[in-house]
Amino acid sequence: MACSPLEQFAIIPLIPIHIGNLYLSFTNSSLFMLLTISLVLLLVHFVTLNGGHLVPNAWQSFVEMIYDFVFNLVNEQISGPSLVKQRFFPLIFVTFTCLLFCNFIGMIPYSFTVTSHFLFTLGLSFSLFFGMTLLGFQIHGLHFFSFFFPRGVALPLAPFLVMLELFSYSFRALSLGIRLFANMMAGHSLVKILSGFAWTMLSMGGIMYLAHLAPLLVVFALTGLELGVGILQAYVFTILNCIYFNDVINLH
Repeated sequence: MACSPLEQFAIIPLIPIHIGNLYLSFTNSSLFMLLTISLVLLLVHFVTLNGGHLVPNAWQSFVEMIYDFVFNLVNEQISGPSLVKQRFFPLIFVTFTCLLFCNFIGMIPYSFTVTSHFLFTLGLSFSLFFGMTLLGFQIHGLHFFSFFFPRGVALPLAPFLVMLELFSYSFRALSLGIRLFANMMAGHSLVKILSGFAWTMLSMGGIMYLAHLAPLLVVFALTGLELGVGILQAYVFTILNCIYFNDVINLH
């Protein structure tokens, strides 16, 4: 019987943990989240050990490339004094790097794609959204509510537009989580379906063997595309967070 393409997203308990009515088992999702964080920390640790190399090796060049990319992203997307906006650089750098590694690790056969689960992406997006809202009140106080009241609006239309702006602002967290989850899940499902089809065609053999290689080539091309999608989704998630931080800081 053929395996369902959705089986790769199943949460499997590895270490069952029950505390009263709470079910806090250590799952395959927890394992790969821990693995991702460990890899990021180890990579940064070994690259920055003893101040790094004067002539960077491949790993140091990779980390420096990510660092410069996120640094320039923060400078371009968040307006204001450099000292103020660079306060958010560590958070944005860690967010981008962890999402990038989660997406890359998910491309390894028999691994688990953490970002293909809605609860993970939604938890991350809502955490950032909640932090941004608190930051807005910390910087602007009650004046932060002016963010939901567009300038030059007629007073009779104000209640309707305030509700519309409030809904639009709240929907940001949901859209961030849905976008990342949907793209990663759809891409991995398509790779799984085409991989199964390619394996079936190759198993048939016969005089049309060369023609049967076509689905395999499609799988290789789609895998490369999925790697690009993983990079793109980490970038989109990060740049939207920078834009939202800019809106909260400068009340745009």
